[in-house]
Amino acid sequence: MKNSIHHYYVYIVTNISKNVLYVGVANSLVRRINEHFTGQIEGFTQKYNCKYLVYYEYYDDINMAISREKQIKKWGKAKKIKHIEKLNPEWKFLNDALDGIERMYQ
Repeated sequence: MKNSIHHYYVYIVTNISKNVLYVGVANSLVRRINEHFTGQIEGFTQKYNCKYLVYYEYYDDINMAISREKQIKKWGKAKKIKHIEKLNPEWKFLNDALDGIERMYQ
C-alpha cells in the first residue's frame, strides 16, 4: 500500500548575488527547484535568476503550507533574511541536498 502522507514545502530561493528572495510552495521540492534552476518557470524567478534554494519548511497539510507561504511573503526582506539565517546562517545553496531533504520526510 502506498504511503498516504502528502508532502509540501514552503521554500525560499535567491539568485547568485543573494539580493533577491522568492517564497513559494510545492509538493515536490526536487521538481520545483529544478524547474527554477532550469528557467522553466516564467515570471519573477526567471527574470531575477532565482534558482538557489536557501530555506525550506516541511508540511504534511497543504492548507498549512499555503498559509505559511502567505505569512512569509508578507514579511519584509530583513525579517526573511533573519529567518533564513536561523536554518542556514552561511547562506549555503541547498540545491545539491534536495534528494536527501525529500528522503528525510518519506
